Amino acid sequence: MNKYSVISCLFAFLWAFTGCATYTDLPAGTVQDITTSAILEQETVSVAAVQVSATPSLDYIVGRGDVLFVNVNGRTELSSPETSGSGKVSGSRVDGSGSIRLPLVGSIHVAGMTLAQIQTRLEEVFSQYLKESWVVVEISEYRSHPLYLIGKFQSPGTYYMDRPLTMINGLTMGGGMLDTANLRSARLIRDGETLPVDIYQLLRQGSMEHNIWLQSGDTIYVPDDKNQNVFIFGAVSSPGAVPIPSGRFSLSQALASAGFSGIKGNTEHVRIIRSLSATRGQLIVIDQSQVLQGKALPFSLMEGDIIYVPHSGMSSWNLALREMLPSLQAVGAILSPFVQIQYLTD
Repeated sequence: MNKYSVISCLFAFLWAFTGCATYTDLPAGTVQDITTSAILEQETVSVAAVQVSATPSLDYIVGRGDVLFVNVNGRTELSSPETSGSGKVSGSRVDGSGSIRLPLVGSIHVAGMTLAQIQTRLEEVFSQYLKESWVVVEISEYRSHPLYLIGKFQSPGTYYMDRPLTMINGLTMGGGMLDTANLRSARLIRDGETLPVDIYQLLRQGSMEHNIWLQSGDTIYVPDDKNQNVFIFGAVSSPGAVPIPSGRFSLSQALASAGFSGIKGNTEHVRIIRSLSATRGQLIVIDQSQVLQGKALPFSLMEGDIIYVPHSGMSSWNLALREMLPSLQAVGAILSPFVQIQYLTD
C-alpha cells in the first residue's frame, strides 16, 4: 500500500470513529490504489499588469526636504550658508512650505521647479539688488523623493531618488535580496494600494513589462518565505491563518488544524483561491469527501492559499467571496498581492 493509501484510510477511519455516519472504515487488510485527483474545477485568473508609462523627464524636480547649494555672484554673504567654522557649505533646505531662505531676498518658493527654473527665478530676484547677477544652483542633498525598501533586502531602508528609476533600479538600491526572500509574494505599494506588478516574473523570467517607472513614496515589500500560512474560512471552528509546517501540507491537515468536525459544512465543494504571483492566480474546487473516503489523492496546499468550506450543499464563487470578504479585509495586509489586487481593491 502506498503512503497516500495509508493516509486516506487513516482519515476514513478517524472520520468513522468520531461518529459521522457518512464515511465508513475500510475492511481490515484492504489494499486500494488511489490515482484519482480530488480537483473538480480549476481556472486560471490573471490581472492586467500596470501599463508602462513613457520615460519621465530626466530633469530633477525639487521638493520639500531637498538641500540646495546656491552661489550668487560668487559672494558668500549672498549665497547658501556655510557650516560654522568649517568652510563646508551646508546649503539651503527647502522647508515645509516649499521655499528656501537666502540673504538679502528672503524666502523664495522653489518646490516643483527644476534647477534651471530655480536659477532663472533667483537671477530675476537678485537683479533687483545687483547690477549684474548670476546664480548657480546645485543639489547637495536629495530628500524629497523617498523609496522605501522593506523586508528581505540585503540593505533595507529608505532611499532617495536622484533621477527617474525603474523597478529594477529600485530593487538594486537594496543591494539584492536574501536567500529567504519570497518573490512570489513581493509587491509594490503606491498610495496605500498594491499594484499589479509581478516582481517574480520580472526577476526570474525577465518579463520587462513589469519593469515600470517608480514614483516618489513607493514602497517595495519582499516578505520572508519562512513565515508561511494558509487561510481557512467558512464552516470551521477556528477560521483564519493556519501556519504551514516544514514539508508538505495537505488540505486535510489544514482543515483539522482549523477545527473542521465534518458535522457541519460541505466537503464536496471546498473552494481554494491560489496565488501564483502578484498578477496570476487560480480558482480551484476540491471534492474533499473523496479524499476522506480514500477515493482520491490528498490535495497539497501552497503558501497563501485561501480555503473556503461551504456551510451547505449550495455554494458558488459569488457566495463564497461574499461570505469571506469581511474576513479577507481584516487580514488584508498579510494576504498575497494577487488576492489584494483581485478581490480587495475598490
